[in-house]
Amino acid sequence: MPRSRDTVLSQVLSVAQMRAAEEDLIAAGTTVDALMQVAGRGAGEWVRRIAGGGSVTVLCGPGNNGGDGWVIAEYLREHGNAVQVVEARAPATDAARNAKALYRGAIVAADNEPSGDVFVDCLFGSGLTRALPDDLYSMLCGLALRHHHSIAIDVPSGIESDSGAALNAGLPDWSLTVALGAWKHAHFAMPACAAMGARRLVDIGVAAVPGAARVLERPRLSSPSPDAHKYRRGMLGIVGGEMPGASLLAAAAALRAGAGYVKLAADDAPANVPPELVVTGDFGRMLDDPRAAALLVGPGLGRSDQAGRLLASALYAHKPTVIDADALMLLRPAMLGSAPVVLTPHEGEMAALEQAFGLGKGGLRRDRALALAKAAGAVVVLKGPDTLIAAPGGEAVVAPRASSWLSIAGTGDVLAGTIASRLATQCQDLGQALRAAEEGLWLHAEAARLCGPAFTAGELAHAVQAAVKECLE
Repeated sequence: MPRSRDTVLSQVLSVAQMRAAEEDLIAAGTTVDALMQVAGRGAGEWVRRIAGGGSVTVLCGPGNNGGDGWVIAEYLREHGNAVQVVEARAPATDAARNAKALYRGAIVAADNEPSGDVFVDCLFGSGLTRALPDDLYSMLCGLALRHHHSIAIDVPSGIESDSGAALNAGLPDWSLTVALGAWKHAHFAMPACAAMGARRLVDIGVAAVPGAARVLERPRLSSPSPDAHKYRRGMLGIVGGEMPGASLLAAAAALRAGAGYVKLAADDAPANVPPELVVTGDFGRMLDDPRAAALLVGPGLGRSDQAGRLLASALYAHKPTVIDADALMLLRPAMLGSAPVVLTPHEGEMAALEQAFGLGKGGLRRDRALALAKAAGAVVVLKGPDTLIAAPGGEAVVAPRASSWLSIAGTGDVLAGTIASRLATQCQDLGQALRAAEEGLWLHAEAARLCGPAFTAGELAHAVQAAVKECLE
């Protein structure tokens, strides 16, 4: 894939953005039929790789997604696969009718209960907004059950593209989902993304779309400069609190994510402090230290009046700060200044922040995160199985689904420490805070992948070092 297309191919488009992008291609001189051939034949190659020499059944709906299916079927027939098409509805667009006319293979009725090696879903595409009718739902599920592998083209039928919501209960799981032209939000949003299997993208020439979200990518990190020392690499100050285990997990990750010096302020020195972690009881001195490049406040902080005062003091220091866990429940708009801030809420903490900042409830996760980022003037990492990042300027970054083994206590503390460590190495403005959030989130997911199944939060924190190694240029 040409490097010049990499940025464009990482964008994530809404249904409206995708339609406008296709209209721009047509206005520039291509045709709907030509785009359908490029998309269908590109998707057909991915189907062929899964099918090998096996048999394929393609389910075609009435719209242009069905037209893509006719193109896929003819491509497979040309390459020697035994292919059959189930025509769920007659083509309703000129392009779909033209694509059907070019198909030279078998057409079978769904009542015959066709079976085989690979089933391809081209029933409906990314514009679906209502549940499948009973007959088409039964047809879709029955075909998926009678084939060894199932492949969805663009977005699985029964999925709302902009939200990832399932419009029908009990939809099939997919071996592969082939996106056409650009990624859609459903490819990264729960519950849809959990059922899509592997995901691949077919490039049809769509241009960059202003304001589009983008996919989180592997960061490119560098080794410290030859003249580096601990302060030049970045000193991170961690504000401890009532539960020392959480701040120690954050510190363990921070020590391995790139910062040159990590200091923990705590009233009482926790047990089993690693020798490389500096612990002080003087909160004020640590917060005022001009060598401290960034702060982390929240893991294990507690929600007492004293915890609120520590949070306010940390933000009054006007240093780049990551705010996590309990600190998010204590945060109020008046506490924030002009220094770069990264907020890392899970869903419950997000609801509390929305209330504190006077924001509405409900809506798409990315819209909620963007609203909070704008209101707080902060980068927001909205955590969950479909974590995403939002920035005050309107940037949105969606993360591929990480290991479900992360669903244990303490992994959020590890994420906060990783992001804060990256913040300490580079942060002077919100743009760099966004970069630190992206780097930290990617390292966190990669550390989980390297850990394999059934790890502890402590093991995850130690695996951050290996994740950093994966990113060195």
